[in-house]
Amino acid sequence: MWTFEGLGEGFSSPVPHGEFIYTTGMIDGTGYLFKIWSYGDLVYKKPYGPEFTESWYGTRGSPVVAGDMVYVISGHGKLVCFNRTNGHILWSKEFFKDFDGKNIQWGINETPVVDGDLIYATPGGKKYNVVALNRHSGELVWASRGLGELSAYCSPLLFEHNGRKILATHTASHLIGLDAGTGELLWSIHQPNEYSVHANTPVYHNGELFYFSGYGQGGGKLRLSGDGSAVSPVWKTSEMDSRMGGAVLVDGHIYGSGDQNREWMCLDWETGRQLYASTEIAKGVVIFADGMLYCYSERGELALVKADPEGYDVVSETMVTAGSAQHWAHPAIHEGVLYVRHGDALIAYKVK
Repeated sequence: MWTFEGLGEGFSSPVPHGEFIYTTGMIDGTGYLFKIWSYGDLVYKKPYGPEFTESWYGTRGSPVVAGDMVYVISGHGKLVCFNRTNGHILWSKEFFKDFDGKNIQWGINETPVVDGDLIYATPGGKKYNVVALNRHSGELVWASRGLGELSAYCSPLLFEHNGRKILATHTASHLIGLDAGTGELLWSIHQPNEYSVHANTPVYHNGELFYFSGYGQGGGKLRLSGDGSAVSPVWKTSEMDSRMGGAVLVDGHIYGSGDQNREWMCLDWETGRQLYASTEIAKGVVIFADGMLYCYSERGELALVKADPEGYDVVSETMVTAGSAQHWAHPAIHEGVLYVRHGDALIAYKVK
């Protein structure tokens, strides 16, 4: 439908909201929040400070829109709250100065979680390991020591289990579960990985939680106790070792790709058994809508695939040729339009 160029460097996803799309990009070392009309024209780009220029240049985590505000965490751990309408900065916090955090090898990659009046994030400090802030003012509501490990590129999952809100996220060597109201550490599972990379948000369904990491590590499924204060293992998998492509759960089946296992695959939610594996396109990112998987590979292949446990059935395929650098950003779908970010470019495809 259209292509917008000029985002600069980065891997931030497009975030549609109403008539607009929000994302971030780095230009000459400075991070910007972009607000773009749904027909591809720029509304504004607002600077928020230095971005990551060491290894894999550019912005990381994606914006979160909540009410009249937009929230962004930079690769250097700066949490910024913008006015959604005009892009003015309302408040900001520095993870490493305010919350004793420390940066990790490839920069903070987190997209924060907003719920009601709270915003959750993972500075990775010894005292302020995971924090909940008042999203209107930035004031600290609670801090959890967690296990005192560094953050691990993970965007947390907030879910409700038997009436209790739980925040689950990865830190350097563990998957942890916290009471979202108090920050109390409820449970942890040892999940080490090469370079402490755990970029995939876990998946919760019906009292159970699927977690997974790359570099051959894989993951497994946990069952939560009735009050959510404990977990027990159900099964483990080494096949689905996606590094940062995520996974989707559809009708009792998990779809995604591997990392060292360079295949697209389907796992049975109940047993963890692999139902198929395909190398038809390169490994990558997956999202789901209306019975279809939208698979975006690291080579720039964009494939529409039936969500069918019988096999990897590609309905149609194209190449993302606009843009620059790695094909890593997760796409988004809104009102029949697929938005794909590739470095400097944002591309809109009609898919309805």
